[in-house]
Amino acid sequence: MTQLESKGAAAATPRKLSGSLGVTAIIFMVVAAASPLTVVGGAAPLGILIGNGVGYPSLYAVSAVILVLFAVGLAAMTRHVPRPGAFFTYIGYGLGRPSGLAGAWMAMLTYTTVQVAVYGYIGYLLSVTVVSLGGPALPWWLYALATVALVGFLGYRHIDLSSKVLGVLLIAEVAIVLVLVAAVVVNGGPEGLSLAPFEPSNVLSGSPGVGLMFAIAAFIGFEATAIFRDEAREPDRTIPRATYGAVIGIGIFYTLSAWGLVMAWGPGGVLEAAAEDPGTLVLRTVAIYLGTVGEVIVNVLLLTSMFACVLSFHNVITRYQHAMSSAGVLPDRLAGVHARHLSPHASSLVQTATAGLLLATFAVLGLDPLLQVFTWFSGVATVAIAVLMATTSIAVIVYFARTRADRRVWNTIVAPALGFLGLAMSAAVIVAYFPVLVGDVDADGSPVFGALTWSLLALVVVVPAFGYAQATWIRRRRPAAYAKLIDAIAG
Repeated sequence: MTQLESKGAAAATPRKLSGSLGVTAIIFMVVAAASPLTVVGGAAPLGILIGNGVGYPSLYAVSAVILVLFAVGLAAMTRHVPRPGAFFTYIGYGLGRPSGLAGAWMAMLTYTTVQVAVYGYIGYLLSVTVVSLGGPALPWWLYALATVALVGFLGYRHIDLSSKVLGVLLIAEVAIVLVLVAAVVVNGGPEGLSLAPFEPSNVLSGSPGVGLMFAIAAFIGFEATAIFRDEAREPDRTIPRATYGAVIGIGIFYTLSAWGLVMAWGPGGVLEAAAEDPGTLVLRTVAIYLGTVGEVIVNVLLLTSMFACVLSFHNVITRYQHAMSSAGVLPDRLAGVHARHLSPHASSLVQTATAGLLLATFAVLGLDPLLQVFTWFSGVATVAIAVLMATTSIAVIVYFARTRADRRVWNTIVAPALGFLGLAMSAAVIVAYFPVLVGDVDADGSPVFGALTWSLLALVVVVPAFGYAQATWIRRRRPAAYAKLIDAIAG
């Protein structure tokens, strides 16, 4: 190929994502990001142990209600904002371009930190599993980097391939958890079946604030349905349905699974069982109710669940970068779309390199993959997503109040306002208990806002502030680029 032909081919490369993803495929993509088996096996035992104990399952239902209210406004915006930027376009339409750009960077912070956190977890699980099978004791970060490479390969190709991989893994992990719950129901548990987890005295016991933190974190990813707009079939119908389907499905599944976990040990015994070792609570439960074979299956599916999670977040981040590049706030090359795979391949490569660089940095610093990488950065992601969704709720109300584009009061005012109140209170609770996540506590275990806590929470302030500063700089120094930003973020 001559140099001229090469330039022509590059110029012909499409810059708009396309596809025919249906409701089910998009739900698979975003629910996989929530990593159901990882939540049931990791977050639920911790929520029971250091949260509100027997009443923890109820907090999944509470979180689902808050997020369904949020989703009402999100779905209304989807019908009037024909762009795939999700949070940052919606905030931009409602609160202006600088706020929209700040929201874009906040979203990038959320998904980048949660993805890196999960990479740390999966690296740890793989290293432990290999050693338990008689293999060599290799450092966790080698396994994490290998996972980054595999995720990068799938993310580079067409999203249909990723959705199929995610679909198979998601069905398998959901199925084994439902089988476990069914076995508990048939057996009846040591104390019989009951609705004890939903009794007010149990819901408000212990530290419900810590429990709510784990519960809200379990839903991260569902709201990303709108980022797949350009690749969806009939997006005005597909995206709202996928959003509702994702949050309602996640809420029901987590509530049922956590209830089954409590019933498996009994309301009087589950705290003691979790205290013994929260990390193995689900495996011990499976061993009792499904036998050794079931335990092995769950151990394998826990690993694939983590993989599905990072693959889904990879797809979300690459599409955010693609949308931001189209808006003129990231290098133009990231807006490129692969001629054959129709994927944001350049963005995928950059995201793969970014994840690899962060993990290499953590390895050099000698951070623990669970107690530091996973815990710290999943905490940052949880605070960021709560603030981001609360801001989006305000943007929805302002947008429809200004434009009168949709006169449905419930969809454009009442539900978003209730969602905002729920998310704002959740964010306040999460921040109050954030020191517990990072180990900033005093002698009696009470939260203390030390240097580490403030440093991590500062990311939630500094990153969106950079977005505001970038918008101001572009408006003053690059007026033509600001016009492009206006078109991309606020029509």
